[in-house]
Amino acid sequence: MHTLRLFASRQMQVPASAAWYLSDLGEFRGKQELYTRQSPQRLKVLREHALIESAVSSNRIEGVAVEASRIREVLVAPKPLLRDRDEEEVRGYRDALAWIHGQADDISVTEATIKQLHATARGQIWDAGMYKEKDGDIIERYPDGRERVRFKTVLAADTSRYISALVSDWDTAIEQRWTPPVILLAAFNLDFLCIHPFRDGNGRVSRLLWLLQSYRLGYEVGRYISLERLVEQNKDRYYEALEQSSRGWHEGKHDPWPFINYVLSILKSAYREFEERVGQISAPRGSKRELVLGSIARLTAMPGKGFAISALEQSCPGVSRDMVRRVLREQQAAGALICQGRGPGAVWKKG
Repeated sequence: MHTLRLFASRQMQVPASAAWYLSDLGEFRGKQELYTRQSPQRLKVLREHALIESAVSSNRIEGVAVEASRIREVLVAPKPLLRDRDEEEVRGYRDALAWIHGQADDISVTEATIKQLHATARGQIWDAGMYKEKDGDIIERYPDGRERVRFKTVLAADTSRYISALVSDWDTAIEQRWTPPVILLAAFNLDFLCIHPFRDGNGRVSRLLWLLQSYRLGYEVGRYISLERLVEQNKDRYYEALEQSSRGWHEGKHDPWPFINYVLSILKSAYREFEERVGQISAPRGSKRELVLGSIARLTAMPGKGFAISALEQSCPGVSRDMVRRVLREQQAAGALICQGRGPGAVWKKG
């Protein structure tokens, strides 16, 4: 497979930008056990929140969304009554995440695993877990109606062969350590997206594989911090890096480093956020209150930038509306936030 095989000869040099990420990730991974021995209750809340955020964000990247008022019912209830196709897909992704979080050590990266992740995440649809039957390129559509082929994917007839080779290369690359394993993870992800094995849902399955492979390589930050939410927050960079690295992929003449560096940067951001969250272990606040405060900080990070309460609720899907509003009132009373306007259109800003 093209990207993974670029490393087979061990002649491809790791650029300085990627080496810096590797160094930082190695340091974070070394502290991982220390962090996970911290407050069990706080880690439990982080796990629950990450699961919900990941299911919401990964689907929203692909245009599949659930009303904020329905998120807890769809994602937390044991047997929810789902209203439509979007809710089925978001719940299915949540179930795929739960499988990975609970059994990652026992789930190998195989064709069967890839198909099962797709079947679970796509829910009850006719081709869930089945490779595409028709050729389909990745089309970019512009607001004025124009279209362009952004990438020509692998032909439907060749899909099974390409995925089989990709899985085989992954096993060999990890066993023989063609390059640092986390770089192989990013290369695998790039190849999977270029093959585009399913009619729909490829991006979501790629992110599930990313999480699974991270676990199996010992990078467990995705259990506590949503990688999908970080990808969504950096969605423009994601598509830009993917386009840059897919040029010339069919000929094996592409530059994989923009996409590899993107993946490494997301993992580093997740570890940095995890460190910030668990580093406040002595703080007397409740864990869910901290999640709301963290979301407020992110939403007001740019000078003068404000947010609507609906945006705050979306960024805290595992927190009740009452808790979100209570924290807002507390911050307003303390002068940390000001509210401009009334009703749903009100904008909250730093005080």
